[in-house]
Amino acid sequence: MLDKYTCLEKLAAGRTDEIIITCMGTAKPWENLSDTALDFASVDSAMGHAADFGLGIALAQPGRRVIVLNGDGSMLMSLGTLVTIAQRPCRNYVMVIIENGTYEVTGNQEVPGVGSVDFAAMARGAGIEQVYTVEDEEEFEERLPLIFQGKGPSVFIWKVERGEEPVPTFQKTLAERVRRLRRALISF
Repeated sequence: MLDKYTCLEKLAAGRTDEIIITCMGTAKPWENLSDTALDFASVDSAMGHAADFGLGIALAQPGRRVIVLNGDGSMLMSLGTLVTIAQRPCRNYVMVIIENGTYEVTGNQEVPGVGSVDFAAMARGAGIEQVYTVEDEEEFEERLPLIFQGKGPSVFIWKVERGEEPVPTFQKTLAERVRRLRRALISF
């Protein structure tokens, strides 16, 4: 089992100019590691739409890598996005599904199908070829470079320990975060 915070720290340390889209349980920990114009916390709309939002950005910005940090609960709420990712493949798109078996920010209720849902099988079944399940530190270290340099679209499933993230709050409003990201994308 992986530690989510250690994984996020290592991801942040390896990052250069990638766009990072976070949701729910990763939004606040990521903001503590990186708060640039290319970081966007997608938490103010319907849960589960970070993956499709990130795909839209990847389609519009093919010269820049987009990394979506998605929770397992959020992924369950938008499984159809896997098919869309396969049908509109972007070499610059990476999704990390952080699987801890809970809706972390709403009180750690178990997600449906905990222990039996196989996100890797679902991603492959949707037509995504680059799919990696990561369960320990050795696998993590081996696969981390692929997030930055591998052929996309790709999906990484990080099997992490349960956490205790509170509902994320931010100093910048959604409108401010949108304006900041828009300016960064236009200047690229």
